[in-house]
This record gives sequence, structure tokens and C-alpha cells, in this order.
Amino acid sequence: MRRARCITTAEGQMVRVNIHEAKARLSWYLERVAAGEEVVICRHNRPVAALRAIREQPKTARPFGHAKGRFEVPCTFFDPLPDEEIEPFSEGLPALSRLAAGGRSAETHQASPTRRRKVNRRRKPGQ
Repeated sequence: MRRARCITTAEGQMVRVNIHEAKARLSWYLERVAAGEEVVICRHNRPVAALRAIREQPKTARPFGHAKGRFEVPCTFFDPLPDEEIEPFSEGLPALSRLAAGGRSAETHQASPTRRRKVNRRRKPGQ
């Protein structure tokens, strides 16, 4: 296997590898990238892609109420939607009137997989 060529640049050390070697030793090259090096992947000795470390973004809490005054919820937001708007979402589901009333048909109740008790399916050693 050909060795990777190391090139030192102003930003740090850069490693050039061919595609075959990058695929064969990807986890090793990712460790080098995490250590601060840059890995350039070449096809026929021409650079095609570069692997660089991603700087971790500092995690800060977003300020609450940042958009206050920019948006107002209209009064009609909580009004029920017309049936013609609800219909495309309810294709293949039980009738909405039964669900809204809390009722379920017998066939829906028997065929419902969500109502079945969960069973521990972990295999015992030796099975």
C-alpha cells in the first residue's frame, strides 16, 4: 500500500491520500483530523475532497421572547378547521366524528396494534 504524503502548510500539517487508502483506513484518518490535521483525498493524484475537523459550537441557551412583538397569533388560530381541509389528512383513518366523541368501532379496537401488551422478547442464553 502506498504511503500518505504529508505536506506542511501555514495552517498546519496536511495529509494527501488516494481514495482506496482513505476507504481502507477512514477511522484512522478521522482520528488524525480530530487531532488537528487536514486530510485531502485524491483521485489519480488530483485533490477531490478534504476532511477537516468541525469546530464545536458553544452551547448557550436561546433567549426567551426574542421575537416578542414581531408576530401576533391571529384570533382564528384556535378555530376548528373546515372538513375539506381535514379530509386529506384523515384518509385511511377511522371516521373523525367517532374519534372526536371518544368512541372506537369493534374492528378498530380488535385490530389496533397499539393496544396490545408489550412482551419482553429478549432471548435467553442458549436459545
